[in-house]
Parts: sequence; C-alpha cells; structure tokens
Amino acid sequence: MVVTSSELEDSIAQAVEHRRNFAIISHPDAGKTTLTEKLLLYRGAIQEAGAVKAKRTQRSATSDWMALEQQRGISITSTVLQFEYQGHVLNLLDTPGHQDFSEDTYRTLAAADNAVMLIDAAKGLETQTRKLFEVCRLRRLPIFTFINKLDRPSMTPFELMDEIEQELGMATYAVNYPIGTGDQFQGVFERRTRKIHLFERTAAHGKKKAADTTINLDNPQIESLIDRDLYYQFKDELEILEGAGAQLDLPAVHRGGSAWLRNMV
Repeated sequence: MVVTSSELEDSIAQAVEHRRNFAIISHPDAGKTTLTEKLLLYRGAIQEAGAVKAKRTQRSATSDWMALEQQRGISITSTVLQFEYQGHVLNLLDTPGHQDFSEDTYRTLAAADNAVMLIDAAKGLETQTRKLFEVCRLRRLPIFTFINKLDRPSMTPFELMDEIEQELGMATYAVNYPIGTGDQFQGVFERRTRKIHLFERTAAHGKKKAADTTINLDNPQIESLIDRDLYYQFKDELEILEGAGAQLDLPAVHRGGSAWLRNMV
C-alpha cells in the first residue's frame, strides 16, 4: 500500500489532535505520585494503587520504577504514564518534586500542554511549588489545581484559594468544593452537576476506588446523611463562593491566566 505525503501528514495531525500531555507539579510529599496512581486507578489502567513508601509487604508506586525511588519513597526521574479518556490519549508526566532533581522537571514541562498543581491542604503553597508554577507561567500553561489531604487537619478552603490568588496572582474557580475538613470530611460537592459525593472509608481505603454515595444537592434526604451543623456550614460557604467567587472563564484558563481547583483526599 502506497501512502502519500498528504495522507501521512493528515494521519500525524489526527494523532496529535487526540493526544494531550499534562504534568503534575508539587512540593515533595504533597502527594503527587499518589495522585498519579489514583488517576490511573480510576481510568482502569491499574487495578490497585501502590504505596508510595515501599515496604516488603507493600507494592511500590507504579510511576516510581527505579529501585532507589522505591527504597526512598520519592520520585527521582520523570515518568510518562499513558491512558485513554473520552476518545483522547492522555500522557501523564509524573515529575520529581525534590529540588535536587528539578532540572528534569523543567525539561518535562517543555513538553506539557497543561499542568496539575498539587497542594497539601495543611501547608498551602510551598517553595518548590512556587518555583515550578513560575516555569508554567512563563510557558503560559493552563493550571488545574488539586487540594490534597483534606481529610486531615488543614487550612480552610477559602484560605487556600485566597493564598493562591494573592501569591500567584490568578483567579480561582472551585470545580469541586469539600464538605468538611479533617476528621469531619464527608465528601465533595460537584458544582457542574450540583451533586454531592459522600465518601466512605473501607479496609481498602487508598488502594481501591472509594465507595461513595451520590445525591442531588436539593434532595431533602441529604440532611439525614450529613451532620446538620456541617451541612448548613457547607451551604453558607457555597452561597459565599457562588455569590462572591470568580466565574469560570475557560478562555482565560486556556491562556494560562486562571486556575481550576479540584479537591481530592
């Protein structure tokens, strides 16, 4: 079969159009490699998430393939992990967070279409995250932010969003909003669908997909599923968020001038 140069160019263009590269950036120990594993788990690329800090009785993280990475529980080199989503092939670039290996991260960001900035809910923005963000800003990469470890003692969602806006100088829009934090964490509210996802802890917590109950925000049964005081606190915060918060501006996101925020434990 003879393939013309025009057909070859069309084939390459189609392949490029259906591929996206995104990098995950964060300060060490924010949970970057764990988030990588969760994305692979929920897309069916793996059956069980590995433990970041490897022990003889535990699996090592899929993206930490080097023996030294498995021994120390940190990422040393960038790793590309591929999976499909809604007809597209996504290349997930798991980058080292430690500053000793930041040169590898800088090179990886040159190939990224956008970046996921991961923040520890208790610590907020940290030194290495700020440095990597500036690299993304210079490259005009769209930023999608995950707030991690909300089921532990942490800053409030408003404090975290305000810190991002004040220190990084960009508007934020919360795609998901948490219901409670720390030991009161119950789940998240998905603003696009107006649905609440309540999570349940199981023996396989962190390794398997989380068991959850999904219910509409206007369902009267919600008050029997969430502590009354916590529910009304969430409703008050949501009213403030939707009344005074930034509106979702997708063109601004694509230009690298805004940030989506998603919350995950």
